[in-house]
Amino acid sequence: MKRTLTVLALASAAPVAAFAETYSADVWADNWFEMRINGVQVAEDSVPITTERSFNAESFDFDAARPFVIGVVAKDFKENDTGLEYIGTNRQQMGDGGLIVQIKDAAGATVAVTDAGWQCMVTHVAPLDKSCESVDDPVAGEGACGFETEDEPTGWDTADFDATGWAAADVYSEAEVSPKFGYDEISWDTSAELIWGPDLEQSNTVLCRLTVE
Repeated sequence: MKRTLTVLALASAAPVAAFAETYSADVWADNWFEMRINGVQVAEDSVPITTERSFNAESFDFDAARPFVIGVVAKDFKENDTGLEYIGTNRQQMGDGGLIVQIKDAAGATVAVTDAGWQCMVTHVAPLDKSCESVDDPVAGEGACGFETEDEPTGWDTADFDATGWAAADVYSEAEVSPKFGYDEISWDTSAELIWGPDLEQSNTVLCRLTVE
């Protein structure tokens, strides 16, 4: 599903002479995302993360003055901290994620796309042992179904944050992510790539950021 949102986010770290421009963004995420500009939310996936098969693209506008920081919270669907979905059925499995973003200026020129130039931090990893996928009655934190979780670092989506310790985004092919339902509705820039954390199945919540100069 596509929709258009118009929002305003002025760059707090921009010089006095900077002026706001209007940008258009296209985002596809498996399963859910929130986008912030300089720490201010400009869009959120219209389909709740509680929806198992929430595959859709979102298109929206925002205003910002360069330089600005794009911060994206991306989440794959999971029923609980085991990281699994369809628990207790013959389809019990780990989900897999994926995120692609492109941003264009008012003239239609591409100013940012997801690629290895983004930096990402994984805040929820589960299951720690992939054999959890085959466990009868899996319980989060027990046996193979361990998990790791971290809070969002304060200000991670702003210009003042030091992200030098963050890893480069991991890039994946369409064959690896198998994007669907909404992905094909967008004409993606040829340089836009699908990104995620280091493991499509175990990285369940990913924070990714990029500074647009």
